[in-house]
Amino acid sequence: MFRYLTAGESHGPGLTVIVEGIPAGVTLTEEYIAVQLGRRQRGYGRGGRMKIESDYAVLKGGVRLGETLGSPVAMWIENKDFANWTEAMSPAPPEGEIDRKENTRVVPGHADFPGALKYLAHDMRNVLERSSARETAARVAAGAVAMAFLDSFGIEIHSQVASIGTIDADVADDSDWAAIEESDVRTADPDTAQKFRDAIDEAKANRTTIGGVFQVVAIGVPVGLGSHIQWDRKLDGRIAQAMMSINAVKGVQLGRGFENTRRPGHDIQDIVVPDPDDLRRFSHTSNEAGGIEGGMSNGEPIVAYVAIKPIATMTRPLPSVDINTGEIIEAPYHRSDVCQVPPACVIGEAMMALVLAHAILEKFGGDHLREVQRNVAGYIESHQEFGTSI
Repeated sequence: MFRYLTAGESHGPGLTVIVEGIPAGVTLTEEYIAVQLGRRQRGYGRGGRMKIESDYAVLKGGVRLGETLGSPVAMWIENKDFANWTEAMSPAPPEGEIDRKENTRVVPGHADFPGALKYLAHDMRNVLERSSARETAARVAAGAVAMAFLDSFGIEIHSQVASIGTIDADVADDSDWAAIEESDVRTADPDTAQKFRDAIDEAKANRTTIGGVFQVVAIGVPVGLGSHIQWDRKLDGRIAQAMMSINAVKGVQLGRGFENTRRPGHDIQDIVVPDPDDLRRFSHTSNEAGGIEGGMSNGEPIVAYVAIKPIATMTRPLPSVDINTGEIIEAPYHRSDVCQVPPACVIGEAMMALVLAHAILEKFGGDHLREVQRNVAGYIESHQEFGTSI
């Protein structure tokens, strides 16, 4: 069974990550994981926390001499800002009076209000520390483990910004991923990149925040991952749930989901044609469905669009309330980004990798990487009996 868990608070000592179910024999190093963590920290519109942290995941278990052992992979990411919070975030009972950095004011749009009532938390810090997007560093580390596994099957995952505020990018099917990787707003077009930066600067000047949409693409995914049999086994449902779990995400579509509701059926179905050069013996003339039909991957690139709202914490606070007294006050300001769309791309890649790694191991099984590879190769070979007259 493949799964992952994270633990830790935003200003606590650090983040713990456990990834269970990765087979033995997968090449994995701290340097490989560090590349993904570094990508998450970049991006125009990032806040001051990125100047403090230099995220690095220390492998604590499950890896020996650069290869996974088949046992759970354990990682630790230090929170360098904990040095400024040692009293307030200490796990030990306080000795005398300390500065608890207590917060009783609700931030509209944050987890504060429902979390306070759910957990009877009179100090909002008990909620906001864990609900902070700082936790996504742990997800990116877990996703890096999944990516190392997917690398063995030639699966690539990329991402780009589709829009920031009202500015749209021309998201092409043949995107220049190298150019996107060099862009601080993750778009290949320099003119669009400057418009994105201008929109972020305007939001910052207005003391507010700005959201947008990003795209995640998985290339080389074998046909047949997921299932049409039960609701919770559908691959598109699992991808959507994974993306929706990212902080501030409020919408997900596969392929051209929302756009295709405005077009007739004859225009949006992906026609299948014989193709002897394709491993499936067939291919599609389009990819409107985003690589998933009936809850299963169809062998085309899996394409997800993810809508992420503006961050709730702003330097020009909204009216709010004290959770204990009911007094109407201003919401507090906690250090945060102005725009999180570019770094959210990397988090989306991690979530896609985790879902796909799970789906591959679910279908093909295996305790060692070579066993999984043999199973995948045999499965692909079985497709050769279809369309044999073409």
